[in-house]
Amino acid sequence: MASFRYPIGTVRALLDTDHVTPATRQALQTRLDKQPEQPQFFTPDEADLLHQLSARLFPQPDTRPSIDVVSPVDHRLAHNESDGWRYDLLPADPDAWRQGLNGFQEAAQAQFGKPFTQLDGGQQDDLIGQIQQGTAIGTSFTPLQSKRFFEDMLAELVSLYFSHPLAQEEFGYVGMADKPRWDRVGLNELEAREPGAL
Repeated sequence: MASFRYPIGTVRALLDTDHVTPATRQALQTRLDKQPEQPQFFTPDEADLLHQLSARLFPQPDTRPSIDVVSPVDHRLAHNESDGWRYDLLPADPDAWRQGLNGFQEAAQAQFGKPFTQLDGGQQDDLIGQIQQGTAIGTSFTPLQSKRFFEDMLAELVSLYFSHPLAQEEFGYVGMADKPRWDRVGLNELEAREPGAL
């Protein structure tokens, strides 16, 4: 099966066409233009930890600017914004994030004698797996809370990453260019406005 990775610049070029609604164009352009911000909620160490965590969870290519997923989480927490739900066994989002990131540091110290950010990639991956499975050493969370925090954290980070136009370009998504409609929806069928894969 052919790869559907688009040439660099594809999504950005589509944003300037009539195939993208003004509201969608504005939302995606805002994401493209957004620069990383100094943390308001996270401490610098927590922000650095979250940057390293996200880099282990979904490594970014060095062929384009890095997509910042930490600043949007920080902004949301600093402004006490929520997506409207949480697991009952987890505290409110600000406390859950503090406890969760502390859990990574606590487990790293207990297991390796140093902070998570000073571990090598393999050690970080092992620890991430332990947090995900609820088997990490520490008292920040119960095993079930650890699993739920990891699930919640991963969902938010992945959502932020894959809603960014540069990530969409990377995996061949141009669904935002939906005007007037999609007619060619069969396997390997492309609309005229869709670029060919590399």
